[in-house]
Order: sequence, then C-alpha cells, then structure tokens
Amino acid sequence: MKLVAVDYASDNAAKDFVESLHQTGFGVLKNHPIQQKMVDTIYEAAKAFFAKDEKYDYRYNVGTQDGYFPPDVSEVAKGHTVKDIKEYFHYYPWGQCPEELKPYLSSYYEHAMNLAKELLNWIEQYSPEAVAANYSEPLSNMVKDSDQTLLRVLHYPPFKGDEEPGAIRAAAHEDINLITILPAANEPGLQVKTKEDTWLDVPCDFGNLIVNIGDMLQEASGGYFPSTTHRVINPEGQDQSRGRISLPLFLHPRPDVKLSERHTAGTYLQERLRELGVI
Repeated sequence: MKLVAVDYASDNAAKDFVESLHQTGFGVLKNHPIQQKMVDTIYEAAKAFFAKDEKYDYRYNVGTQDGYFPPDVSEVAKGHTVKDIKEYFHYYPWGQCPEELKPYLSSYYEHAMNLAKELLNWIEQYSPEAVAANYSEPLSNMVKDSDQTLLRVLHYPPFKGDEEPGAIRAAAHEDINLITILPAANEPGLQVKTKEDTWLDVPCDFGNLIVNIGDMLQEASGGYFPSTTHRVINPEGQDQSRGRISLPLFLHPRPDVKLSERHTAGTYLQERLRELGVI
C-alpha cells in the first residue's frame, strides 16, 4: 500500500484521487485550495484556547455535541477500553464558540465544505455504475442543508509522565461520516493501517491534504470505498514535550438520508456515538 499525492490541478486529478480512495480508503491532494496561512492561524488560536481555564466555560452539550470536551470525557475507540489522550472542541455554525476562535473557524469551515462537496462529486462521477446505483441520492446532495457536518479542533497535549498505561493519542479507529478532510497537523503521528496489517506513516507536510473514507460512505457504497483504520501514535523522546493540533472536518449527511437497507445517517450516527461512550 502506498499513498501517492494527487495534483489537484492536474487533468486526471478526479479519477486518480477516487482510485486511491477505492484502493486504500485514503486520498492525498497536493496543490489544493486550502490556504496554509488560514490553517496556521487556527492552530495558534487553538493553542491559546486550550491553554486557558476559560475553555471550561464552553463545556460540551450532551444532546447537541457542540463545545469543549476535556480529557476526562475523551473518546474510547471501538474495541478499546482506555480513553484517548486528547481534548477537543466541536465547532458547528449553529453551536457555541468563543469569540476569539469563531471568525477563523467559520471561514475555514466554509472553505473546507466547498472543497468537500467538490470531492464528493468526484467520488460519485468515478463510482462504478453498479455502486452509484445504490446511492439513495447524489452524494453531494446528502450533505445539502445538513447541520451535522463537524469541524473538530483536536489538541493532543504534551506528555507529563502520568498517562494511563496503554493509552495513546488516538487509538486505532475508523471515522463515522462520509469523508474526512484533514490538513496536515503541526506535528507527525498519524498512521494508516495497510491491507497487509502494517502501519504506514502519513506525511506531516502541509502541501498534502489528507482525505479519508468514513463508515457512512463505506455503507452507502456497499464496501467499494473502504473505511480504513487509522491512529495517532504517541511521541517519543524530546517530542513528548510538544503538543499536537489537528483540524479534521467530518462531512455528515442529513439524518434522514438513507445509506442502505440497514441504516439512515441518523441511526448509524447514534449507534456509533453509543459505541464510543460519548452519549
């Protein structure tokens, strides 16, 4: 398995990108339209936010899942028993958000959503006819008017030496949604599991934008697009003193969208959130 960066501006970008998603569950884009300055600004603002006690003023709402999630309520990946070593903020355009973050997150959300919709069109365009026939509606239409698409600002704090045995920054898992858009984090650590059951490092280079398939698209495509397992490993040596910021956009359909005979997007999401222990 090899992740080859596809040039967003090339004539064959859509075809090559979708083929990578089919083969590996991941696609990598270079020369993409997400501006590094925009992302770097969010990273710096996020560092300041997570360093302040005021973050607790935005503690998450259980019912709506927006706001700040402290380390003690961090997710337990499906099949694991130890919480991930992380804290995070959930941004929705309709949700709570500190004023110092809102203009940056709002602007990035809009730009990333526009790109994500284009990529969904690419995926549908190059889905085999038999696969596309199973989509209950066009993929890009599934997210139209959806208020469920989530921008997560993730902070993996520096290690203090008191971490729970067996815990890592993000245990092996698959995403729930259709696709995830991820600019490079400010530190390495992301790995993807290959078909040979080995772990492959994902390059920490802003020039590469990472896109991966989520469980909902795997469900809707009858497995043609695989939701590939990935994780964030713990740093070693001097790197343990550095925190890590990550900015995934999880593209979610409207809850009423039919994914398959078994699930709507709404029933699937609720099932997975219960498995993660966050509801």
